[in-house]
Amino acid sequence: MPRKPAYDRDALIAKARDIFWRQGWAGTSLKDLERELKLKPGSFYAAFGSKDALYALTLERYTQEGVARLKALAERLGPKEALKAQPRLVIEAVENPAKACMLAKTYAELQAKDHALADQAARHMAEMKACFADLFRSAQAAGEIRPEHDPDRLAARYQSDILGLRLSAERKDVDAREIAADIASDIDRL
Repeated sequence: MPRKPAYDRDALIAKARDIFWRQGWAGTSLKDLERELKLKPGSFYAAFGSKDALYALTLERYTQEGVARLKALAERLGPKEALKAQPRLVIEAVENPAKACMLAKTYAELQAKDHALADQAARHMAEMKACFADLFRSAQAAGEIRPEHDPDRLAARYQSDILGLRLSAERKDVDAREIAADIASDIDRL
């Protein structure tokens, strides 16, 4: 009978997500992962198979958590208010290992190398965009956004604004709070 692993796989994926988010794919070695996750090489490979397989799991987790947070925010505040609050919340999240979006960082780092993880990051960004579009549609259905606006186009612009905001929040010479406030006030004009 095989032994049960002495680690919490979900907790390791969360920890690895933070390491990859902070350091990137190329900046994170297998030795870094083994040391930080406190796994021996054999245990690492038994648990995840490879660095790329673990990275893929962390991208999936990052996306699932982001979508779930946004949907919970929309349930609490309503779709339009959730869209307005999101920019401020993403730059104020102190528990995140980085301000910039992990999906965008992954795509930017790996797409030039034609790496499969870049494609996965792009698919996850599309999933996030679809979540934004659903919120814009719901806000339209509630009469909070005028019907002449295309929710998919609004979502693409909003995602672009959020990605730019998150990257700007990494800079010390930019007031990201002002940009977040501008994004929220743009939604009020729809």
